Amino acid sequence: MLDKFTSPPRRHWMSGRASRRQVAGLAFIFLWFFIGGIAHFAATELEARIVPPWFPWPVAAVLVSGVFELLGAFGVLWAATRRQAGLGLFLLTLAVTPAHVYMLQRPELFPVPLWALWLRLPIQAALLWLILWSTWRPRGAGREAA
Repeated sequence: MLDKFTSPPRRHWMSGRASRRQVAGLAFIFLWFFIGGIAHFAATELEARIVPPWFPWPVAAVLVSGVFELLGAFGVLWAATRRQAGLGLFLLTLAVTPAHVYMLQRPELFPVPLWALWLRLPIQAALLWLILWSTWRPRGAGREAA
């Protein structure tokens, strides 16, 4: 009980500061989308191959999504933009789901083991959860009571 009064108060992510686990989640999200965004420019043609054929302008889609991945990656680093960047990355992750489904429908077109293509779906679900958990705070949660 004395420890309660002598040790500094623990800061919770809802009080305006991220917990260690949340910071780790933000670091993972940053790296995931930063590396992924760079890959969109470094391997544009390879990335364009996974865009479903019904989607027009696959190269443009890859480049635009690469820009949004990079913007989102940097956006999660600052508290002022974290919520918006998280929402954007969440929606972007949902938007690329057809590419993952297309790869599962046509695995013979891609040099990736079938088990890895199936594994991408639960990883994507976990990524969606991590984005929300790490970046979303109710409005006003960082304000201290006067």
